[in-house]
Amino acid sequence: MSEKTVQALKTKLPERGLTFAAVLIALICALPHIGVTTVALSGSSDTLSHLIDTVLGRYTATTLTLVVLVGFGTCAIGVGAAWFVCMTEFPGRRILEVALVIPLAFPAYVLAYAYTHVLDHPGIVQSTLRDMMGWGPRDYWFPEIRSLGGAAAMLTLVLYPYVYLLARAAFLAQSATPFFAARALGNTPFQAFYKVSFPMARPAIAAGVLLATMETIADFGTVSYFGVQTFATGIYTSWFSMADRVAAAQLSLGLLTFALMLAMLERFTRGRAKYHGARRQEVMARMTLSGPAKLGVLVLCGLPVLLGVVLPVISLWVMAVGSEQNLLSSRYLGFIQNTLTLAVIAAAVTVFAAIILGTFQRTNAGRLSTMAAHLGRLGYAVPGGVIAVGLLVPFAAFDNALDAWMRANFDISTGLLLTGSIWLLIGAYMIRFLAAALGAYEGGISDVNENMDAAARVLGHGVWGVMRRVHIPILTPRLFTAALIVFVDVMKELPATLIMRPFNYDTLAVQAFRLASDERLEGAAVPSLVIVSIGLLPLILLCRTVAAGRS
Repeated sequence: MSEKTVQALKTKLPERGLTFAAVLIALICALPHIGVTTVALSGSSDTLSHLIDTVLGRYTATTLTLVVLVGFGTCAIGVGAAWFVCMTEFPGRRILEVALVIPLAFPAYVLAYAYTHVLDHPGIVQSTLRDMMGWGPRDYWFPEIRSLGGAAAMLTLVLYPYVYLLARAAFLAQSATPFFAARALGNTPFQAFYKVSFPMARPAIAAGVLLATMETIADFGTVSYFGVQTFATGIYTSWFSMADRVAAAQLSLGLLTFALMLAMLERFTRGRAKYHGARRQEVMARMTLSGPAKLGVLVLCGLPVLLGVVLPVISLWVMAVGSEQNLLSSRYLGFIQNTLTLAVIAAAVTVFAAIILGTFQRTNAGRLSTMAAHLGRLGYAVPGGVIAVGLLVPFAAFDNALDAWMRANFDISTGLLLTGSIWLLIGAYMIRFLAAALGAYEGGISDVNENMDAAARVLGHGVWGVMRRVHIPILTPRLFTAALIVFVDVMKELPATLIMRPFNYDTLAVQAFRLASDERLEGAAVPSLVIVSIGLLPLILLCRTVAAGRS
């Protein structure tokens, strides 16, 4: 074999290894969709007819209503707060500009526990009203927190930062010239905002609302605790309470279709609209408000922080102090260890998968790499419950078939090798959160000049060498941030963990959910506070970015 042939093989083998790894990751990401679709379509039509006649209409209506309420709520709060902190001057603006991001660290189900403790019939608010007014239990009306409206309020309070962050960035990137032109034509500041600034920021706002609605349809903890029947609760009930795998798969397919339709709807409504003027030609001077207007804006921007951060933390802290849960007990230390183990491994695996897919797309531009990247991003649109069903059904069939074959041929039982294992759960996390890590990688790699890759190749490095010696050192801060985001998302994730966790392998989120389901809210406050405390870690980095981007 000639030296030239050997050199060619040394170059091709690593590239083929990268292709194999990227295609394998893409196939893993596609597996839940394939599994859910296959089981749902191969199931009996009687099950589907029964679902249509009984619960499917209710699940669809409730889920759609929840999406609409949260979509409008997050848009109103996020866009309004972003506009006021960017374009007006009022007392406390610099603090609120950062504080408005903090609710993102709270899982919605934690807020549900906190507000139930405060607003439910035995809670402090209604108890105080009865004592002050001398009312009996049936002498007054009070809004029911455990309702569809209550679930929408909890989700809105923790998801509006998605819209706020993207809208704020869009407003800061706009030039003041179009706004001044609208004012010169006789429009009021609100009219100029509605006719000029808002349409120019629409793509960013739509992206934020889409993220919020995707999280809404994926939510299980809040709607389950409040007794709201959505697709997410239906999947869990079918899987555990009814032990009907086909019904769970068919409901999962319905929810998957619902999620994909949301993404397609946003693109369709955007149409061929184009928005120019992204470069700032003239910086917008913040408008000076009068006394009452300053107070009004302060209240409007401070209320989401008060309701989404301050009151829940106070409520959880009061409950935790009065509980009998010992955070330092061996049982709780086990919950913490399980949670951290899953989060650390999932973050490392997810970031590594993002590096593989991102490098493959950069070095092998084409249909295959583009399709692999799209499959990697698609997981974020798939709720955790759907991913759990889509993975468990085919892997359970594989484990059972392997066990039967080993029994028949070797009289050996292999049991369940993959189903119920920690590694299958890690795979579910990777599929669910790969889009976040891939976005961080792509955002950083776009700033790396391709000439640096060429220089490394000339010096004899293959694709893995370029990745290890050039890309990863430059992208380390972004990859660390991505790992931190995935770490916290895994800590908060509930439906996939509930369905797929190994036997007797509980996490902080599972413990909080179990205690709350048993109406032991004081006990649920302890793991909830730990989840929120750790969830603040990436928020600190994000808040520093927000503060650095002030104008």
